[in-house]
Amino acid sequence: MKKVRCPKCNTYTFFDETRYQLSQRLVFICSQCNKQFAIKTDAFLSSVDKKNQENVSSASVEGVVGTIVVVENAFHFRQEIQLEMGDNVFGRYVHGTNINKPIETVDPSVDTRHCIIRVQRDKNGQLQYILRDAPSGTGTFYMNEILRNQDRIRLQDGSVVTIGATTLILKLSEE
Repeated sequence: MKKVRCPKCNTYTFFDETRYQLSQRLVFICSQCNKQFAIKTDAFLSSVDKKNQENVSSASVEGVVGTIVVVENAFHFRQEIQLEMGDNVFGRYVHGTNINKPIETVDPSVDTRHCIIRVQRDKNGQLQYILRDAPSGTGTFYMNEILRNQDRIRLQDGSVVTIGATTLILKLSEE
């Protein structure tokens, strides 16, 4: 299943991409605002394929260096957000928000700029994953302990971070 966002109200419409071929034009009507909009499958599906191919090869050239699995509840699709070198700023997606790792959620306790995971290399060349609060209104929790504004926590594979009522789990890439 793939999703496209309504250009008027930002509501998602889901469709089964396996039922369509390249060079098709799909027209959708938003269930929220009744806006009619279209996409071209060659642009959408080929960019997804290219992105997947890039993700496989980019780990070796410092593109994707890990993944955050977002677990909210049974009513939302599982999200995986890829980490890159430098600051990965997480928060709730709101149209116009200036963050590089938006989370699609309706959880109001997740701020639009909630926490930051910095990926860098140590003096031995090993990757480090360092968590800090953005700061946020409801706080960032690492293994059920709330972080203070000055705290910097080194994450490991499988580390559990909670922001609002949403859980993030770190999955490291193979180096």
